[in-house]
Amino acid sequence: MKIYPAFLSFLFISIFISPSVSDHCNAQDKKVLLKIKKALGNPYLLASWYPNTDCCDWYCLECHPNTHRVVSLTLFSDDRLTGQIPPEVGDLPYLEALLFRHLPNLNGTIQPAIAKLKNLKTLRLSWTNLSGPVPNFLSQLKNLTYLDLSFNNLSGSIPSSLSTLPNLEALHLDRNKLTGTIPESFGMFPSKNLYLFILSHNKLSGTIPASLANMDFNTIDLSRNLLEGDPSVLFGPKKTTFEIDLSRNMFQFDLSKVQFPKSLARLDLNHNKITGSIPAGLTDLELQFMNVSYNRLCGQIPVGGRLQSFDYSTYFHNRCLCGAPLDVCK
Repeated sequence: MKIYPAFLSFLFISIFISPSVSDHCNAQDKKVLLKIKKALGNPYLLASWYPNTDCCDWYCLECHPNTHRVVSLTLFSDDRLTGQIPPEVGDLPYLEALLFRHLPNLNGTIQPAIAKLKNLKTLRLSWTNLSGPVPNFLSQLKNLTYLDLSFNNLSGSIPSSLSTLPNLEALHLDRNKLTGTIPESFGMFPSKNLYLFILSHNKLSGTIPASLANMDFNTIDLSRNLLEGDPSVLFGPKKTTFEIDLSRNMFQFDLSKVQFPKSLARLDLNHNKITGSIPAGLTDLELQFMNVSYNRLCGQIPVGGRLQSFDYSTYFHNRCLCGAPLDVCK
C-alpha cells in the first residue's frame, strides 16, 4: 500500500503537534495536579492524568469553560487510594468544589492548606478515615455554601466560628465523634439560607441553644446524641421546616405545648423522655412519616389527618397512649 507524503504530514501533526495546540489546561494547575497524584501514590483513579495530555480532559476534575482553570476536583470510591490530603490542593486558587468521598484509607487531619481556597463553594470530605478536630480555619472560606464532613472520625467540639460563614446553605457534621454543645452562635448565621442542619450520630450534649429560634431550617437531624432539655425552639408555626429528627436523645418536654410548622412532613421523636399528649394540631399536617415511640406520652391519639395511617410501632412503648392504631381508650 502506498503511503502519501500528505498523509504522513497529517499523522505527524495529529500525534506530535495537536496535543500541545489543543492543550487548554493552565500550566501551573497541571503542575499542581501532578504533584497531588504523586502525593497520593499514583492511584488507579488518576490513571488518566498524563503530563502530555490536556488536564481539562482528565478524569475527576473540571475546568472553567472560558478560563480553563481547574474549578472542581472530585476523588471518590477508591479503597486503594491511601495517605493524607495533599497540601498542594491549596495551590489550585480557582477551585470551587473539592470532594474526597468514599475513600476509607484517606487518613490524617483536614488539610490546613484548604484555607487558601478563597473561591471554594463546596467542600465534601466524607466517608473517609479523617480524624482530628473540625478546624477553625474553615470559617475563612467565605464563599462556602455546602460543607459536608460526615462519616469520618472527627472529634472535639464544633467551632462556633462556622456561624460566620455568610453563604452557608448546608452543614453536615453527622457520623463522627464530636462532643460538647451546639454553639449558641449557630442561631446567628448571617444568611438565613441554611436549610440542611445535620449533626446526628455524634456525642453532643447539653441543651438546644435558644438562639436557634431565629433559624428556619428545611431539615434538622440531631438524632443519636446525648442532648437534653426542651428543643421546642426548633418548632414554630411560622417556620417552613420539612423534617425534624430528634430521636434517641434525652429530650424532656411537654409535646402538647408544641406548635408545629404547617410544612412539617417528617417527625421523629422516638427514644426520648417526652411527656404530655399528642397535640390535635398534628391532624392538620400532611405527614409522610412520624415516630413518637419510646417516650412518656399519655392520652388519646387524636383522630384525623394522617395519624391513623401509621401503624402501632409509631406510638408504642409510651406511658399511657391509647386509641387507634393502639388499643381503645378505657
